[in-house]
Amino acid sequence: MKQENLSLQQLLNSAAVKNRFEVLLNTAAPSFISSILSIVNSNAKLQECSNNSILSAAGIAAALKLPINPSLGFAYIVPYKNQAQFQLGYKGLIQLAMRSGQYLTLNSGAVREGQIQEVDFITGEIVRGEKISNEIVGYIAYMELLNGFKKALYMTLEELKAHAEKYSQSYSYDIHHNRKTSVWSTNFDAMAKKTVLKRLISSFGIISIDQQSMDLATALQADQAVITPDGFRYVDNEKDGEEKFEPFNEILNFDEDEKVVDEDEVITEKEEATQTNEEPVT
Repeated sequence: MKQENLSLQQLLNSAAVKNRFEVLLNTAAPSFISSILSIVNSNAKLQECSNNSILSAAGIAAALKLPINPSLGFAYIVPYKNQAQFQLGYKGLIQLAMRSGQYLTLNSGAVREGQIQEVDFITGEIVRGEKISNEIVGYIAYMELLNGFKKALYMTLEELKAHAEKYSQSYSYDIHHNRKTSVWSTNFDAMAKKTVLKRLISSFGIISIDQQSMDLATALQADQAVITPDGFRYVDNEKDGEEKFEPFNEILNFDEDEKVVDEDEVITEKEEATQTNEEPVT
């Protein structure tokens, strides 16, 4: 039978795909493969996605050693326009950062009215105040490194909504068509917490090419992307028919024998990871 005619289950049962996941996950490979099938079978939109995009997204999660069960919140396989994306969850971001061995403390959360008086425009220092009400006015992320460096980052509610509308076409569509399908619409709190923490780590954290940090760098690059032979494609950030690609980070090591194959084909033996309709809690 031709590879393009194989079902997802048949592909996952093939020796090539099984071997690759076993290389990445050892004895955990069978349960991870079962979770792929379970997630796809429980999501009608994922069933419309190409098998190759599903396997590629699952492969990223496996390489990062992150479970893809949506209820756990570490990583997700998400359908968008008939392509499966890898999405990093809030918990997965924290876990990868802590694995790097550089971080002592990481946290993010909602800020209530009055809790922040101002942000010093020179030092970036946040001046705390007293809570006036339970109204959420923004979100803050904080990190402390083992070397003693500390940094906090604050985004107002308006800044987060503008960020979501700019980088998520599904959220923008929700706003203009009075829908609630994007996770920015259905679970704004989780998306906001991840966004401020991701921005803080990307801007001020330690992300190097050493072995301990490479998983974090990979996850930040692969987040919300469809993995293609040309690189990461950020389909939810494309407008007017454009196609946005970002070349693979070197740490992914996609060479000619390892890169993702054409749509609906099986991954070769020598190559290399849903919650909602468009995006999960990330």
